Parts: sequence; structure tokens; C-alpha cells
Amino acid sequence: MRRMSDTHRCDAIVVGAGIAGATAAAHLAETHPRLVLLEAEDSAGYHSTGRSAALWILNYGPPDARALSAASRSFLESPPAGFSAAPLTRRRAVVFLAPESQRAHLAEMVAAGEGLEWVDPAEIRAAVPALRPDYAVAAAIERDAFDIDVAALHQGFLRQARARGGTLALRQRAARIARTGGAWRVETGAGAVFAAPLLVNAAGAWGDAVARLAGLAPLGLQPKRRTALIVDPGPYDCADWPLLNDADHTWYVRPEARRKLLVSPADETDTEPCDAQPEELDVAIAIERMRQALDIPVTRVEHRWAGLRTFTPDRSLAIGAGEAEGFFWMCGQGGYGIQTAPAAGRLLAALATGRDPGPELARVVPLVDPRRFARGGGAR
Repeated sequence: MRRMSDTHRCDAIVVGAGIAGATAAAHLAETHPRLVLLEAEDSAGYHSTGRSAALWILNYGPPDARALSAASRSFLESPPAGFSAAPLTRRRAVVFLAPESQRAHLAEMVAAGEGLEWVDPAEIRAAVPALRPDYAVAAAIERDAFDIDVAALHQGFLRQARARGGTLALRQRAARIARTGGAWRVETGAGAVFAAPLLVNAAGAWGDAVARLAGLAPLGLQPKRRTALIVDPGPYDCADWPLLNDADHTWYVRPEARRKLLVSPADETDTEPCDAQPEELDVAIAIERMRQALDIPVTRVEHRWAGLRTFTPDRSLAIGAGEAEGFFWMCGQGGYGIQTAPAAGRLLAALATGRDPGPELARVVPLVDPRRFARGGGAR
């Protein structure tokens, strides 16, 4: 009988089972079927993925995130047979509103954006009757955006990983990591030991901690708290409203569960890796900013929560080889992890196995190379 302290020999180990780890595992298991996906919590995606309310927005994030989002679109709209029982996407436009103080910023966004067009604020008020007529002096719209069913996408990748031979190991927090005999050896707090020639660090806010356990330099990952809450839109039927936000991205609202509104102050509060909880001040700020734009009284907050969005120092993603043999990073997804997931997982698997990622993804490689920080690449 195998004892808990016996070594489980694998083809690959992925640390972290959120969207980054799940998509990495699903793609890597095609060539490394004896793959184990280690998750510290009782369920996969507990801290960030499970608290995300994602849209696919092309005009969002740095160039690498936009390229990976574009490369992920076809998968999200037409996933392989059996990936999900229901569609992963639902059309929803994204509207950027500009008070007078933000007009110049919005003009810059439209000039630099792709598929982003000016729209008369009156047209937005016709679609969103709660919009105060004196709030926005200008508006732009990205019509070709869509909601993403985060839970369905995440579970689909976990199923793919299992179908290809992978194993999800819950409540297995990495406690010791060392490379010996040509393999990475990971001992968990539960006493299990796993060994594989390939280790993928997809630990999100804990990515730097995993690197330190492995004796490697951290990237300088920056976890940031993001707050969200659910309110009733009162007399309005908001099911088909676009996502609304200001040009400076200091608040946003979007329909949730058809008859409710998700509201966020778009906060990015520096924090340590933790089980993030909402602060009352951030909840109050979200309501105040929303009410400056929308004539919706808020008498009760039906639900509130917070999650972590973890960025690299230059806010681009970190996907690729680290400074030690067989160690790969899949971290720093920030606010782009869901909409970039299909292409990011494909890119990670190609880099880890030495395959050509193809021309669409090859141009992203230098932008997301984790070794740019060791070389003093810093912010671009």
C-alpha cells in the first residue's frame, strides 16, 4: 500500500487550480498525461477565479493581454464538443462614459482602440433610462464584446485536464519545493510528495511565495483587492443593458443574473495574499460613484465580496520559463485572466514543451517572458 509520504511520480506538476492553472493543466496534459494539479484550498478557483465577473473586452489591458484576448475569442465562442453544457458567452456591449474632466482621456482611448466608436450619450440613455442626462458629455462603445460564464469555462478546463489523464489534488498546499535528480520535488503540508521534471507556478497571488519555496527570485507580484456588490435596479429591467463604466475606470456596473446589477468601484488596493474581504468604505464608494451616473436608489446591498487581481510590476502577464530548468511561470493575469485563458494555456504548453506557438502567439512571447524582470526589463 502506498504511504502518504511515498513520492508520486508525475510528468508535470501545476501549482494552483484557478483559471491559470486549469488552462495550463488542460493544455499540458495533452503531452504530459500524468499531470497533477495541486490546490491549497478545499475547492479550485476559490480566491480569484470563483469571484470574477468577466467579459471579453478587446480594448482592455496592455498589448499582450489584448493579443491573448483576441487569440482566445474563437475558443470562447465555439468551444470543442463536450467542453460545456451551455454556451460560454452572451453578447453585451461595453460603454465608456466621459464627464467633462474625462473627455480628453476618452478621445485618446478611441484613437488608440480597435473597434471602439463614438456614440451619442442620448443613444445610451435610450438603452439605459437610469443614466442621468447631465453625467456624460461624451461616450464610446465597444459593441463586439460579450459576457463569459467563468464557472463553465473553469470547470471545462478542469474536465479536459482530467480526461487527458490529469489529477486534481485539493487541500495540498506546497510546503517544500526542491529540484533534485532532474526533477522538481514538491512536498505538501498534508504530507504528500510529488516529483516531476516540469513545474508550473500558477499560484496567483501566492506565485512569489511558490518561487521562494523553489529557491528562485520572485517577480514582484502585486496582489490587489477588487470589490463588488449586488443591488436591485429598482423599476428598471437591466437584463440587456451594456456594461457601463467611466473613461478613467473608477467604477463600473453590469447586469448580473438578469434582474440585478453588479457594481464595483474598480478598486485596486494593495494587499498581501489573503482571503480578500470587502471593506465598507469601498462598498460605499461603489454606490456613490454609481449613483453619480445612474438614478438608482440603493436601499440595500444584497451581496458583497472581494477578490484578488495579481499584477506583475509592468502589468503584463508572466508566461514562460523561469531561471531554473523545468520551472515555468503562469502568473500575473491581473484583470485579464479569464478572457485570455484559452490562448494563455496554449502558449504555456507550447513554451514548456519546446513547440512553436504559431505566429499569432509568437509575437506575445517577449512581452510575457518572466525573465524580463531578471534582465532588468521592469516597466515598459
